[in-house]
Amino acid sequence: MKSKDFIASLMLAAAIGVAAPVQAQDAATPVPRLESRNGRHALIVDGKPFLMLGAQANNSSNYPAMLDAVWPVLDAMHANTLEIPVAWEQVEPVEGKFDFTYLQNLLDAARAHDKRVVLLWFGTWKNTSPSYTPAWVKLDNKRFPRMKAPDGSDHYVLTPLSQSTMAADRRAFVKVMEYLRDHDRQNTVIMVQPENETGSYRVPRDFSAAANALFAQPIPAALAKKTGKSGSWDAAFGKQAPRAFNTWYVAQFVNALAEAGKAVKPLPMYVNASLAGPSNVPDPTGVASGGPQWDVLDIWKAAAPAIDFAAPDIYDRNSANAVQYLDKYARPDNALMVPEIGNAKEFARFFWATIGRGGIGFAPFGMDDTGYFNYPLGATALDKETLTAFALPYGTLAPIASDWAKIAYDRPTWGAAKPDDGAVRETVMGKWKISADWGQWQFGQKDWTWIPTKPAPWADQPVGGVAVAQLSDTEYLVMGDHVRVNFSPAKGESNGVIVAVEEGTFKDGKWVTTRVWNGDQTDYGINLIDRPQVLKITTGFYSSK
Repeated sequence: MKSKDFIASLMLAAAIGVAAPVQAQDAATPVPRLESRNGRHALIVDGKPFLMLGAQANNSSNYPAMLDAVWPVLDAMHANTLEIPVAWEQVEPVEGKFDFTYLQNLLDAARAHDKRVVLLWFGTWKNTSPSYTPAWVKLDNKRFPRMKAPDGSDHYVLTPLSQSTMAADRRAFVKVMEYLRDHDRQNTVIMVQPENETGSYRVPRDFSAAANALFAQPIPAALAKKTGKSGSWDAAFGKQAPRAFNTWYVAQFVNALAEAGKAVKPLPMYVNASLAGPSNVPDPTGVASGGPQWDVLDIWKAAAPAIDFAAPDIYDRNSANAVQYLDKYARPDNALMVPEIGNAKEFARFFWATIGRGGIGFAPFGMDDTGYFNYPLGATALDKETLTAFALPYGTLAPIASDWAKIAYDRPTWGAAKPDDGAVRETVMGKWKISADWGQWQFGQKDWTWIPTKPAPWADQPVGGVAVAQLSDTEYLVMGDHVRVNFSPAKGESNGVIVAVEEGTFKDGKWVTTRVWNGDQTDYGINLIDRPQVLKITTGFYSSK
């Protein structure tokens, strides 16, 4: 069931929160920026931390006539930000003649629907392919050459070594940024992704004569300084040398765009990675060679200083792999954001693990009612069950997104997603051990034998997650779904107690209590199941004398 009638009915239902307005002003606002402090990161929008509750539309929804199929889905899931492409072929269909009709329509529609936009520039690379370049680029292989395979044949990917390609792509990208500077003073667009899933499959680098000559030279000094390696590419990187070489030149290419674009309007800019395995160094011919995978982030950092961060596109349903990706990209020098993730319901649990790691944003892919589904990467249908899986965590955060973003920038946070094996996840924050258990009713213990019970309907489902922030030495903020959270003294003390469990929200930055949980609601842990609930937990130790 994916009809507009269903979407409208889901929006009408008030079971899962209401998103707060994102923007209403027309006046100029501060340009968004990325801030980093003490290994934590914050996206600053309108002068305050912003949590991107995102959704990415399908690739071909980037036309005015298709946008009406996008906004109802975002509203239903309580998203505050749309990720959507603008293609080079749209902007410059004829060389030197620029058309921003679609971009203006997008800005107008986003403002009307109270949404922010992350603009995806589909230029030289889109999933490694030049499919979104204008025809005058696609068809001129002499001026805009493709990479060469080892046998001298043309590869499908445009070479990152071409100055003519880079100059043409950069010119169009700068025109887009100029348009945003002149027509988006209120910063409807809060971030830009220059290119999309860069790199090359099957052929790990350009094997043209010019590329071979560069490959024979020592690695660049900036790369040597960053990595501590030296000598030739082969000497420095061994089997990964072709991939390291391509990564350096792809990153330099993208950096040239970002640098020129930021000179016009300094919006945060990031790159996204088509991933390989989370724990192995991939075969250079079996990965998008040149892209910002976790094991080559240092090359990207050295080659592309104008890029604010690199981000993982996660389509791996294995929970251990997904969490490893989050850990690889959550670095002191790299803000964590998930710009693409599968839109099947089992991917929703990773939202909690993302924000618990200080993530600044999250966006499932394919969130519109255009009838396209990328199963097996995502869902088989955008039905009620699928949308609700994302609407629940988004509806929880929507009213307090800025408050959470500020807390996560200033205070320790932790998050967990239900693992595929259902094992308990736990951490220590301050003086307390915090554990997350799964698949339990709100009442009772799973080891009880004296009262018959049926398994919870969600017990065997890949759903559930939790995010916790330590507000002070004694106070914690807790959110989640389909999870039982327990607090116990980290050192095993017998006098530790939960003083209060308050359900509430933030208003004007201050906590407001709507009710206090007690009795059955707290006797068996803190159970967050199927509705948006934000809890403040106060802990303490009573005197043993």
